[in-house]
Amino acid sequence: MLTWGSVSGWWTPVCLLLGLLYAWLMYRQPVSLGKAARYGLFAVRTIAVSIISFLLIAPLVKSVAYDPQKPLLLIAQDNSQSIKLFAPPKPSPEGRALENKKVSPTGGDLEGADWVASLSHLKQQLGDQYDVREFNFSRNLHDSLSGKFDGKQTNISSAIHQLNERFANQNIGALILATDGLYNQGSDPRYEAKNLKTSIYTIALGDTVAKRDLLIGNVNYNKTAYLGNDFEVEVLAEAYQAKGENIRLSITEDGKQVFSQNDPVTSDNFRKVVPLKLNADKKGIRKFTISIAPVKNEVSLQNNTETIYVEVLDAKQKILLLYDSPHPDITVIKQAIENNKNYEVKASLLSDIPKLKLSDYSLVILYQSASNSNGDLQTFITKSKIPVWYMAGAQTDLQLLNSEQKLVQINSGREEMQEVFAEPIVEFSLFTLSDSTRKKISQFPPLLAPFGNYSGNGAGQVLLKQKIGEVSTAYPLLSFGDENGHRIAILTGEGLWRWALAEYQTYGNHHALEELLGQGVQYLTANNNRQRFRVYPAKNVFDEGENVILNAELYNDALELVNTPDVRIELKSQSGKNYSFLFTRNGQSYQLDAGALPVDEYSYTATTKLGDKPFTAKGQLTVKPLNLETRQSAADHRLLYDLAKQSGGQMLYPSQISSLADLIRKNENIKTVVYEDKHYSDLIDLKWIFVLILALLSLEWFIRKREGEI
Repeated sequence: MLTWGSVSGWWTPVCLLLGLLYAWLMYRQPVSLGKAARYGLFAVRTIAVSIISFLLIAPLVKSVAYDPQKPLLLIAQDNSQSIKLFAPPKPSPEGRALENKKVSPTGGDLEGADWVASLSHLKQQLGDQYDVREFNFSRNLHDSLSGKFDGKQTNISSAIHQLNERFANQNIGALILATDGLYNQGSDPRYEAKNLKTSIYTIALGDTVAKRDLLIGNVNYNKTAYLGNDFEVEVLAEAYQAKGENIRLSITEDGKQVFSQNDPVTSDNFRKVVPLKLNADKKGIRKFTISIAPVKNEVSLQNNTETIYVEVLDAKQKILLLYDSPHPDITVIKQAIENNKNYEVKASLLSDIPKLKLSDYSLVILYQSASNSNGDLQTFITKSKIPVWYMAGAQTDLQLLNSEQKLVQINSGREEMQEVFAEPIVEFSLFTLSDSTRKKISQFPPLLAPFGNYSGNGAGQVLLKQKIGEVSTAYPLLSFGDENGHRIAILTGEGLWRWALAEYQTYGNHHALEELLGQGVQYLTANNNRQRFRVYPAKNVFDEGENVILNAELYNDALELVNTPDVRIELKSQSGKNYSFLFTRNGQSYQLDAGALPVDEYSYTATTKLGDKPFTAKGQLTVKPLNLETRQSAADHRLLYDLAKQSGGQMLYPSQISSLADLIRKNENIKTVVYEDKHYSDLIDLKWIFVLILALLSLEWFIRKREGEI
């Protein structure tokens, strides 16, 4: 529909009068034309001039279009393994007869292919009045329905979220959600469903009665242990519908049984935490296989086995904390680092260095060194390249500090201290701090830093910058770096005890300070074992379908990271398959994305050559099957009932799918919405008007020419 916009209707007669006046002035004198021709030309000139006059006032044309949008019906069907594994039992002939009279609470006698076909038939039942879209989901959302039921994980909230995003601001009439209510990824779907703002009709799949199953629910353990010590492992053993059976739990290491225990199952919903102790009798990464012996008629055996890896260390790493005079920061540093059981801190005066065996330590922390009397220590640091963490303060001899390291230089003409706040740097990449720790550090009270100008040699990275009042500076507060294979760090402020008090007062713990110091120590001591070639997986146990990531580091004679030569690796599965890869260079080291490998146990051998010297590194990893879908066999229909009730929908069983079409037609909230689209354009943009004017003037000229008036 077209209407005038922005121009008053009073201009139309004015333009028409102007056209009449122009035509009268032109044809008021007698001419040789006939009466009919004169009146015709008078009319043509009037119309042409009126149109031109109207165009001169630049009117707008309003066009209105109406766009009807049919209601969207979104069908999302669960395609995870639990739908097939824990389908309700087929009813007996007597049960089938009963089904004709009432609906079974377990969904009737529709099998997987049947109810999927029933959902697909909805599009035909509803006809052209509705826009029906079909999806299936497991971990992610996919187009169309599916009867494969091969999804390894279930994320119902993600499916709802993706649908809501894909059809935002559209006329969503209803969501039909067919699932058993079991999810092992994502948040509670009830919260995500509140954002959808439409009716949800849930199709309750699965059986609410748990199947007969024994499984390992969870394993708690420390990933590191110390040679010769015992370490604890907690195994959560679960059993369903197996009362009277025994849970026969066993643990093997390299095929040799190291633990076994029998526990009677005393109920149909049995859970027991089994604490046990294992001995770390071999150095290196040890693999332990935890398994529960299967029982008769068990629904799934995939969840009866778990594999864990424990790194057995020869001894704790010792850290030497040296200082000139007592300070409350000393205790805070020692306690925060020793929170990690891998580290043992020895705090000592600088004057006691002759009494210490420096070669026993993996890291030296120099707290406010104020004298040059530690020549033996500096000689040891220079020769051994032991990592050093310098911590400056009011007592620090800045000239001595500048001479001992080049990472940060502090030039000060006066002995003054100033308060500086910590400002974490997002781009720092040597190690990672959690977001909560970064946030806490930015809110901590100020430290006291030497007044002066700060500069660096560019060999390190700044983790914390100084913030003076509300002004951010480029001055480093905490920096880490590697100078020719010698890892060092420097903290240019004192007062960590204030951070400890502030964090405990606000949060009741010291997690941020412990993480900051612990991660710093871990970075500094990472290559202290002087192993020239290291290859290690991102983790020892990968899930099925997860990309296997391995890292490699190569050091030259000066213990500097290099990645000039190629690094090759051979992965061999326990089933005898071999995989060959070439590492890619990543920064100064190497990384390999081997993709998703088949489920199996793997050993690997990596090789490279630096100059004439060959290097070899070996290890092992596991790709385990995803058994998340087998951990719970009883469907959660309560969740589906809540989703339907809170949205104004209804929960149905598979045998009731045929009634969905009538329920949707009767829902007054599901209707076609008509959108009005208004558009304004300049009348002068309409090309046909110019054609009309040209035609009128041409016609007038032609007639006058023919009649001899021109």
